[in-house]
Amino acid sequence: MRYIALYRKMRPKNFDKLVGQEHIVKTLRNQINSDRINHAYLFCGTRGTGKTSTAKIFAKAINCKSPENGQPCGKCDSCKSIEDGSDMNVIEIDAASNNGVDNIREIRDEVKYPPTNARFKVYIIDEVHMLSIGAFNALLKTLEEPPAHVVFILSTTDPQKIPVTILSRCQRFDFKRISAVKIEETLKKYMKEEGVSVSDDALFYIASVSDGAMRDALSIIDQCVSFYFGEEITLDKVLEVCGAVDTGVFFDMTDALYEQNGEKCLEIIEKITSDGRDIVQFANDLTAHFRNVIISVSVSEESSALEFSKENIERYKKQGKKVGRSFLIELINELSNLQTTLKYSANPRVVFEVECIKLCNPIDGENIEQLKSEMRSLRKKIEQGSFVSVKTEEAKIYPEQKKEQDIFKPKPKAVSENIKTVIGQWRNFTEAFKIADRSFLLKAKPKTLDDKLYIVCGTKGVFERISRIKEDISERLLEKYKRKFELNIVTEDMFNKKCNEFDMTDVQTEFDIEEEINSKLDGVIWD
Repeated sequence: MRYIALYRKMRPKNFDKLVGQEHIVKTLRNQINSDRINHAYLFCGTRGTGKTSTAKIFAKAINCKSPENGQPCGKCDSCKSIEDGSDMNVIEIDAASNNGVDNIREIRDEVKYPPTNARFKVYIIDEVHMLSIGAFNALLKTLEEPPAHVVFILSTTDPQKIPVTILSRCQRFDFKRISAVKIEETLKKYMKEEGVSVSDDALFYIASVSDGAMRDALSIIDQCVSFYFGEEITLDKVLEVCGAVDTGVFFDMTDALYEQNGEKCLEIIEKITSDGRDIVQFANDLTAHFRNVIISVSVSEESSALEFSKENIERYKKQGKKVGRSFLIELINELSNLQTTLKYSANPRVVFEVECIKLCNPIDGENIEQLKSEMRSLRKKIEQGSFVSVKTEEAKIYPEQKKEQDIFKPKPKAVSENIKTVIGQWRNFTEAFKIADRSFLLKAKPKTLDDKLYIVCGTKGVFERISRIKEDISERLLEKYKRKFELNIVTEDMFNKKCNEFDMTDVQTEFDIEEEINSKLDGVIWD
């Protein structure tokens, strides 16, 4: 016997076998039980969600000799002939290849003839949005006033292209994407029937990448079974067949970008290209990974948006808390803009590598996000009245002298109280920096020791990033507080060694002095 593909072999034969479309099944069965069969239906939805299968089941049910609670019996001659495609009363038409006026005229001429040994003649028109305007016009009159024995079922993945005159004459049913959980459960049941051993993580991955389409999921697992016939299907084998990479790579790539480790990013890219993976697909999957991490820290664990395994949810949450949402949003924006370039690039690997290097080593003068951040900061200061306007006369008469005075006027050295003020206002002070830099500054802790300002970094990545912008921090401190601060960027170990030389009671952080500073700052204006 000739082999039948899994998606054909496992096609549902009754309403109970349909997956993820309970709202449609309930309505159609109620219509059958109450004998309220409409003359035209429109099934809308993405690929592989069961539109054609539902149409065939419905055709069987309304022509079945002995239906059972709205279900086709599957045993009578009508059910069997429709199932094997030999029934003359159920006509399937592919509108993608039969989209002309003449094809629809044939239907118009045929509908006047009654069905043979059946109650209804059913026309299933697949991808109906592909019909020409002339064909739609030819179908319109027949669809408006068909004979009592005719039922039209129109199926489409793009209902926006169908004229409203057709839409208004049909009962519309929208097929939902099938959840990954339901696809995984169904695949597990099918594989048990087929006697194929598949690991849970492999099933979950297939369900995830099928994008809500059961047919896609069955096609992927069918290919895996053929490639590794007689063997257990594991996640690594599925990834090999799909040309995808292990999801662990996305966690590593995210960490490397967060730690500004360009060398690690290039090593990951080298590995995936050596393994024959597609860079464009990798960039798309990486963007999806960023989305999953953001979702995991933005919703509760009971949310339907978290269609992941418990193990993956924990990994996503852990990474989300580490890198922060603002950093991930910035990465999504950058990669989203890059995807079109990658798609049409002659060498997408080079383009992707350059983008990763840029993300790890942002050039301040050319960074648009930094400019936007600075503009927002300036606007906020102006709205709060932080700037004092210069007298017009003075600006007109002494512009050069004023400029020279501002440049060469010596700034007083910051004292202990000034440093405490900076520590108390640290979060507000960091708002002037671009998003990526601010996320690192907020992970560090400002402290004071021996009338010096220390920025204490918990990790090596934070220390290296903040050390790069030390000059910028000093300039902003001078601009905001009109004092010259002795600034030190240190790791926790370096700071602890320094503390051993002093009494530990002299060390103060933003948490120690927050209330003290807030009480002293009311009404204070720096000279």
